[in-house]
Amino acid sequence: MKRLSLLLLAAGLLSACSYIPFLNKDSKVAQAPVKRKTAQEHESAKRIVVDGVEVQKVEFRPGISSATVEKLAKAEQCRGGQGAGLVTEAGPVEVYRMACDNGKVFLARCELRQCKPMYSTVASR
Repeated sequence: MKRLSLLLLAAGLLSACSYIPFLNKDSKVAQAPVKRKTAQEHESAKRIVVDGVEVQKVEFRPGISSATVEKLAKAEQCRGGQGAGLVTEAGPVEVYRMACDNGKVFLARCELRQCKPMYSTVASR
């Protein structure tokens, strides 16, 4: 009986040690937080001048609903380019933009992955 109680006590101590969190900041398991762009970094993005108007050039970023927006654009006779790129921050409401081969720009608004076309405009080159 004495051996059984010692065995149970040892097992209890070992299992308690497994719950102790080991906080080693140098370990490879800990990951650095994702750095999001600040407003200043967005403002310092590439700016170009088209017909005397300063335009901010936004880099292409695919989003979760890019394929859905590309299908909507295809239904509106908009094809080509890199595809539908995310213009806003990722979240429950997103806006996508796609440059068409015919010079138009197709915009779509997606709310909880339900996408609807906004409008198409003719891009001035």
